[in-house]
Amino acid sequence: MSLSDLHQAVVSAIMVWMIAEVEKKWPQNPKSNSSSLSSSSHGGGIAIYWGQNGNEGTLTETCATRKYTHVNIAFLNKFGGGQTPELNLSGHCNLATGACRVVSTAVESCQSRGIKVMLSIGGGIGNYSLTSEYDAKTVAEYLYNNFLGGKSSNRPLGDAVLDGVDFDIELGSTLHYDDLVRFLSQFSEPARRVYITGAPQCPFPDRLLGAAIETGLFDAVWVQFYNNQPCQYSSGSAQRLLESWERWASSVVVGKLFMGLPAAPAAAGSGYIPPEVLVSEVLPVIKKSEKYGGVMLWSRFHDVNNGYSDSIVNSYLLVTDNSALLVQIK
Repeated sequence: MSLSDLHQAVVSAIMVWMIAEVEKKWPQNPKSNSSSLSSSSHGGGIAIYWGQNGNEGTLTETCATRKYTHVNIAFLNKFGGGQTPELNLSGHCNLATGACRVVSTAVESCQSRGIKVMLSIGGGIGNYSLTSEYDAKTVAEYLYNNFLGGKSSNRPLGDAVLDGVDFDIELGSTLHYDDLVRFLSQFSEPARRVYITGAPQCPFPDRLLGAAIETGLFDAVWVQFYNNQPCQYSSGSAQRLLESWERWASSVVVGKLFMGLPAAPAAAGSGYIPPEVLVSEVLPVIKKSEKYGGVMLWSRFHDVNNGYSDSIVNSYLLVTDNSALLVQIK
């Protein structure tokens, strides 16, 4: 086996292990299939946002890299207030012609690798808000019937059943997202969970998602530790970042907490952490938290161009039981 083959085998083994670690918290839905690998509890997953740049590659290609444990399809950015909800997959496919239904095969391919595939609602550009508890119930029913385990004759992404809903609420009113979370959680069944995740801003508590997160129904929260000077990596210092992480970790009621980061300098206005700093100064600290779930990256397009996730995956070589990995790659 050449050195390059050995490295690729080790990376693949690490990703199998990472997915197995996630499955300990998130039991498999029926179509999910992941291998198990015993390892230490210091690892974590990598969540990625896909869907907002036609040059980032397909969803199938994204999951085939085996770098990610969670993929958030972004964004359903029009909903609420009586509007017909709309999904925007910039440059990937034309929803109006039904062309996005082919994404169904890609979703199932990802799930067969043990990767959780979520629908992300909201985003930085869009027209969305919830006007009442009834409005939240209506949106929850739409999401369930068109993307989750319900039935609809016009599912935008075809017949594939996504694993849950991700809340990236950055605009509009603060009201009724807690109601939406409660209604969605009621669709969960023992045989098929509806997972709930969110991407709040790092100032605590988040202005828009604070009440929703307080329901205690979120399986994971990937906090956006960027574009917010008081709680991000800045001027070569991780102090504010780590202080904010500790506040979230000690205060929020959530299954797992992820550190959300830009995958390249161009991915955000501020808050980018050089990968060598992330690996040497940040990850060793946040991995000590019992709530540590991993790292979220914005976005797949920027990760393709910068290779940021490679640094995270490679860092797990430092904390993983190497003997267990070698068993996997022989």
